[in-house]
Amino acid sequence: MLIREARPDDWPRIWPFWHRIVAAGETYTWDPGTSEEDARALWMSPAKRVYVVEDDDGAVVEDDDGAVVASAYLTPNYGGPAAGIANAGFMVDPGRAGRGTGRLLAEHVLAEARDAGYRGMVFNAVVETNPAVKLWSSLGFTVLGTVPGAFDHPRHGRVGLHVMYRPL
Repeated sequence: MLIREARPDDWPRIWPFWHRIVAAGETYTWDPGTSEEDARALWMSPAKRVYVVEDDDGAVVEDDDGAVVASAYLTPNYGGPAAGIANAGFMVDPGRAGRGTGRLLAEHVLAEARDAGYRGMVFNAVVETNPAVKLWSSLGFTVLGTVPGAFDHPRHGRVGLHVMYRPL
């Protein structure tokens, strides 16, 4: 697997899994009906450093690149004197879940954040039923607090949103 900075022409390969994940309404607080144009503006904003994971699994791909199986962004969480705290978002194609791609990408983005001079990383709204909570905990994130019942989960009803943090 190759992790690299995303190019504008990567969006058509990110959009299918981005849409699938957000439309499911289980792990992100974004509107499940987000349009492709609005999704691209959210994910590929010039204020963010965006990464993709390519996996050459032997599939024939017209442009000779591997399949984009995951993406992440890195951005300041705050501005001004608090700009040293990063935020990030991660998405792994659900068809590729459980293969270590999320961990590999998370470790890469954490290293990139450290190299960029960030002092810590915060996630503002991690759905408490999200399987990624286990990953974040194993990577040294702690739950600072939980907003109870803040998220209307389509299967579990109202669940909490964690604020998670780790120093870099």
